[in-house]
This record gives sequence, structure tokens and C-alpha cells, in this order.
Amino acid sequence: MAGITVYEFDALTSGAVPERVFAWLQSQALRLSEKDEQAWLRLTQRSGQPAVRVTNYVGVIHTPGGFQIEVLPKIGKAMGREQTRQLLLDMLRCLGEFQPIKTDSARLLAARMPLWEVFIGEFLRAVERVVKRGLRGAYNTRQGNIVALRGKLLMAAHLRHNLCRRDRFFAEFDEFSVNRPANRLLHSALRRVLDWTRSQAHQQLARELRFVFAEVPESAQPALDFQRVRLDRDMGHYEDALAWARLILQGESPLTGAGKHSAPSLLFPMEKVFEAFVARHLPRQLKQPYTLQPQASSRSLVQHMGKDWFSLRPDLLVREGGTNRLVLDTKWKLVDKNKDNYGLSQADFYQLHAYGHNYLDGQGDVVLIYPKTDTFKQALPVFKFQSSGLRLWVLPFCLESKRLLLPEDGSECGLLKKCFA
Repeated sequence: MAGITVYEFDALTSGAVPERVFAWLQSQALRLSEKDEQAWLRLTQRSGQPAVRVTNYVGVIHTPGGFQIEVLPKIGKAMGREQTRQLLLDMLRCLGEFQPIKTDSARLLAARMPLWEVFIGEFLRAVERVVKRGLRGAYNTRQGNIVALRGKLLMAAHLRHNLCRRDRFFAEFDEFSVNRPANRLLHSALRRVLDWTRSQAHQQLARELRFVFAEVPESAQPALDFQRVRLDRDMGHYEDALAWARLILQGESPLTGAGKHSAPSLLFPMEKVFEAFVARHLPRQLKQPYTLQPQASSRSLVQHMGKDWFSLRPDLLVREGGTNRLVLDTKWKLVDKNKDNYGLSQADFYQLHAYGHNYLDGQGDVVLIYPKTDTFKQALPVFKFQSSGLRLWVLPFCLESKRLLLPEDGSECGLLKKCFA
């Protein structure tokens, strides 16, 4: 399948993709700007020519006609595509809806396939695991005119249908069937990925799996069937496959496409991916008795007429018992020690100042966490707020070692050293 690989915030012109694809991308960017939706694509110009710019969403854009645009994290420009795909897969596993990614097999696929086929391969293997353990069925109550009596004879209906037929019985009975919501959803998702994939191995596996589901109709109402699914002990092995089916059929991530042309895509905001990645791995560095609380939301910036306005929700809080010790916020931005102001945002400093005043009573340390890069390999010197007793640290998080890098000079960072190993 034709396609290209780009990175966050790259601009695409009509020369970079087929003309029909560029026209479709322009229409999507225009639709997003008009509706003020999650803008994974924006209109722009490049060298005086119309262009579209991908934003902070990574993953795969699948356009009408099958052309694919793989969007990788911007930090990967110096790493190479294969290593960046593998890193992104590791990070996506920290998102709740992408926990079904099995890293080892996904890494092998990422070495030779774009992300779209990696995702499809992971789904197919999840369904294969379900099939190997056996499709689960259930007893459904049915009514029918049958040749041998079973269940309960419905006398009124029996007399109406069989007054002159002694070889039939109109009865209500329980029938065991694999036609249940979970199986219908998997069958529908299999049919959809068979239309999408261009890998011969994936096409063959999808056809073999669909044969197993031959007695199961596709889901006519996926949203309703997802509500009906109950993953009890007997259905636990369905969990990963259904998580993928939800992404495929319902689009838990932003879906592209509108009008008569719809195109399935899997796109994820890197801010959320990075935040989830840090929140997953940072607790391993915490010393006892400190704990990490994600997404605290107990404070607000102001009160107005008895109501709280503007919720203050830092990404992470380090607590000791019931006491807040550190406020941490993740930022998916590239810090450069060679730039003016290191490329840091004044708005981020204001945000952490507000967090510190509300969660630490204006005394203590707040932390901004950015990804480690070649231009940001160690902690910056501490920033001291002049109007309070707050100090702000800017620390790199190493995506490869999955560790927060602490200041090398420990003379000023006693609390950081006390909390983290």
C-alpha cells in the first residue's frame, strides 16, 4: 500500500502526496478549523504554496483510496524510523486502550512494517488467541415451530399454527449459540481489517479467522453490542481482542473522515501519551513512603458565587501520607539549552506557579518534566519564584531508560533526592 512517513508538525504539500490525497487533507483541515474540533491537521503555507501541517497527533492517517500517512513523534528525527516506531509502541502500551499491545511481537513487526500493519497484526493475533481457546457461546431463548417438542409448549400459538399439523410443536426453548455480542464484534472487526490490510500474511490470517466465525453474523449495532459484552471469568481471554475491536469499530482515538468518504485512522495526542508513559514508570523511582497520584483535581483557581472555577489539575503529585510534597507536570516539548530561555514557555511557568500556591501553600518544589534529547540531557539550574518560596525544576525524562534524570548537584535539591532513587 502506498504511503509516506512524516513527523509531528511536518508540513505536506501537493508534491509530497498524490493530488487527490492532498485535496482530501485540505478538506479535513478546513472541516476541523470550522468545527473547532481536535485539530490533528491544520492549513498552512510552505514557500508560498498551500500546505497542510500535522500537529501533535501521532499514529496513522488512512486516507480514502488506501494511501497511508504514518506520523511519528518529532523526537524520532534523530533516531531513525524503526527505533522511533518501537519507542512509540512502548509508549502507547501505557495508554489504557492500548495495553493489548504485546511488545515483543510488535517490535518485530515494527522493524519491517508501518504502524498501520503493526496494529492490524496485533489485533489478528489477539483474535487468534481467542480462537485457540475456543469461541464462547451462550443459551438464547427462542420460539419456533419445531418437529420435536423441547422446552415449553406455547399452547395458544401451537393451536393457531398447527391445528391441522400433528408433526409440529410451537414451543419456547433455549438454544446454545456462538451468536453473542463479543463474537459479532470480533467478526465485524475482522471483516474491516481485511479490507484495510495490504500484507499478504495478514490477509491470509484474517480469512482463516473469519472462517471460524462463519456461523456468527456481523454486528449490526457495534455500540449496542459493546454495551452488552460482559467479560466474566469464562470470557477473560476476549479482553485484548475486544479492546482492539473497539478501536477499529468505534474509533476511541480521533477518527478522520467526513461525508461520503470516511477513512479510519488511529491518532493519539503525544501530550497524553508522554504523560501516561511518565506516570507508568516514575513510581519505580519513588522511595518509601512516598506515593504518586496522577491527575489530582481537588483545587480550583478561583471561586465565584460559591462555585469553583478553573480546575487546577497537575499531571502528578508526590505525596507522603496525606501531605503533598511535590507537584509535577509533563510537557511534550523539546527543550534546547542553546536557545534563548531554553525554548521554555512562560505560560508553563505561570501554570506551575498556580499549582504550587494551591497544592504546596506557596512553599516547596514544583517540577516540569520534558523528554530527554541531545540538546537537553541534564536538569537545568533551579528557577526561583520571586514572589513566593517556590522553586521550579526543569528535568529530562529518558524515554529509553524510562527514568527521571535528577540534578547532578544535590546541594539544592534535597527533596528531589529524598523522594526519588
